[in-house]
Amino acid sequence: MVSAESEGGPVAEDVRRRIIRLIAAGALAPGARLGTEREMSERFGVSRVTIRSAILPLSRAGILERRTGRAGGTFVRSGLLPREAAEQLGLPRRLAATGHTTVTTVLATRRAAATEIEAVALGIEAGTELAIIERLREADGVPLSIDKAHFPLTLAPDLLDQPLGGSLYEMLHERYGIDPHHVDEEISVVSASRREARLLGVAERSPLLQLVRVARDAAGRAFEYSEDLFRADRVRLVARRAGHIARDAARADDGIIELSVSV
Repeated sequence: MVSAESEGGPVAEDVRRRIIRLIAAGALAPGARLGTEREMSERFGVSRVTIRSAILPLSRAGILERRTGRAGGTFVRSGLLPREAAEQLGLPRRLAATGHTTVTTVLATRRAAATEIEAVALGIEAGTELAIIERLREADGVPLSIDKAHFPLTLAPDLLDQPLGGSLYEMLHERYGIDPHHVDEEISVVSASRREARLLGVAERSPLLQLVRVARDAAGRAFEYSEDLFRADRVRLVARRAGHIARDAARADDGIIELSVSV
């Protein structure tokens, strides 16, 4: 039996990620109430013990807070400060520009109706048809990341019929005239599931960097919602304040891959 002070197993981790995605997508704003343990148990379809395990590390990290009393429950902390990022160059070009070899493997593609999280992030109606593309990235022959991207098919109707092993941003530009003008990213640390650990070549529950990204075009229209998982032992996040995205970053001497972001 899982104790009240345990961080739980895969089910609790899944609930944690769902909460993080709701916050990142704007479906849960600072100060928003998730509810009591009973209400959250019904909302997420898990036991109250699992809910306690799921929210424990989020409370410790200052993302959530518990309030007692008649109107109490678990809330998104009002003082939470999100970290914005904007990597518009695209991972394949970033890796190539810094001297790394890269291979992309398409793991799965499908059409699916937008969930609440995806609909809020993309500013579309729930149920709108999306193209979902999941890919595995390797750098220098070693697994680096799992990328799961969601695109409204209204903007790119035949997207899933196109070659998807290269840069999606380059293909979106060339075929549909869509370019990233503004990118928001929420960065957090999660634990690798059994499947993620197998694909990335790490131990189960190893730390991964999760980047939840929404990309918008020059008109402010959201065209991509992505959830990317990076091996924490292979990536360093670098933030630069600049009026443009730097495209001449040097390869790190220690072999760690640097993902540049502008803030």
